[in-house]
Amino acid sequence: MLNRILTSATLLALFGLVGATLVAVTYEATAERITANHREALLKRLDTLVPPGRYDNDMVNDTVQISDPALADRKRPVTVYRARRSGRPEAAVFSVVAPDGYNGSIFLLVAIQYDGTLLGVRVVSHRETPGLGDAIEERKSRWIRGFDGRSLTNPDEHGWRVKRDGGVFDQFTGATVTPRAVVKAVYRTLKYFSRHRDEIFALAVTPVEIKHE
Repeated sequence: MLNRILTSATLLALFGLVGATLVAVTYEATAERITANHREALLKRLDTLVPPGRYDNDMVNDTVQISDPALADRKRPVTVYRARRSGRPEAAVFSVVAPDGYNGSIFLLVAIQYDGTLLGVRVVSHRETPGLGDAIEERKSRWIRGFDGRSLTNPDEHGWRVKRDGGVFDQFTGATVTPRAVVKAVYRTLKYFSRHRDEIFALAVTPVEIKHE
């Protein structure tokens, strides 16, 4: 009986070791390809906001992380992807969070030209209600395109609200909280960029892990 128990335990240990080894080998073999795929997906997202002809640097790796509470919450710093052409600043893409969506955080990419004009905004991920709050997605409606070309003066401070609050941005029928959260986050990002533009482009690169969301 003791011999059978020892034999079974040895076999289980061997199976576990073999399994762990296979997982490790598979991960090592695919990790580089996975990272490359994630990088390509991120670059496609960035290129929808900052056309490739506008920059000639490696924007995915020309990044900084900002932990300023005026822009980021305590849990996660904001990653900024910087676009340059011939060494001159062209645009910055902020990976920001609107923390006050109806069903939680809304993750956004906010692209701003060096002159402070919005190139565009895109939703990366969210948990808003299907058929209501998910109209912030570009594939669901053109609402998110309403930020294109906007700035701190277009509209003025009072206009940076949804129409129900006296601003210029549409809300959704039955879902005002979601667009209100996005408008607020975009405006906060524009203000931060206006105050810290030169500092953002002067900061040393902060490498970030590329993640696929």
